Amino acid sequence: MKNILARASILTSLLFVAACNTTSTDPSVTGSLSQNKVASTASLQKGTASWYGPGFHGRRTASGERFNSGAMTAAHRYLPFGTRLRVVNEKNGRSVVVRVNDRGPFTRNRIIDLAKGPAQELGLTSTGTAYVSLHRVE
Repeated sequence: MKNILARASILTSLLFVAACNTTSTDPSVTGSLSQNKVASTASLQKGTASWYGPGFHGRRTASGERFNSGAMTAAHRYLPFGTRLRVVNEKNGRSVVVRVNDRGPFTRNRIIDLAKGPAQELGLTSTGTAYVSLHRVE
């Protein structure tokens, strides 16, 4: 019985490692984005951006710093804190560079939440949302 449990444990571990291993480098296949892949793509993401600020000014962000609604910062679901992004409003062509310092957005079908400062520069404070593209800045 002890021998069977040991073999089952080893087999389970091997299956887990094999399931996590992949030979593809295409993020659409693996479901992940490596840092090299992110840096080499023309457009990191395209989708709906929104803005936040009222009620959050002065509170701590997920990165630990205090939120400043006028600062050129943004919330993104998974990009590392400190990542700099060029956000382009695809409708009017305006763009800003922001730094990721928070997590979000927590609303479905949104890719980024901007502080009020960059949202105003992109011209989306009156509509609340805009279709944007995100580009990594080195």
